[in-house]
Amino acid sequence: MKRARLRPLAEDDLVDAVRYYAKEGGPALGERVFDAAIAALIPIRRMPAIGSPRLGLLCEIAGLRAWRVTGFPLQWFYFEKDTEIDVVRLLGDRQDITALLNNGE
Repeated sequence: MKRARLRPLAEDDLVDAVRYYAKEGGPALGERVFDAAIAALIPIRRMPAIGSPRLGLLCEIAGLRAWRVTGFPLQWFYFEKDTEIDVVRLLGDRQDITALLNNGE
């Protein structure tokens, strides 16, 4: 199993998601989104090719894959490297995902 390395933007995205859900639904919901997001990394670490390449192809970003967070409208975006999973973002379905990925924000 490869280790997952979150880039700073992915870490920021996770913190932002937890804060948002905690504000909207209380601390327990914030904890649930955190746990679900971290748990969603496990299948990626075991089988990196499991993620969908659709948005990576749409954005013309070679090798980019996406994997959903169970129970929340969030997706991890990542690249498989030789020794690790390079996690670039955690984005919500209502965000302009293609613009965020294309601009590297």
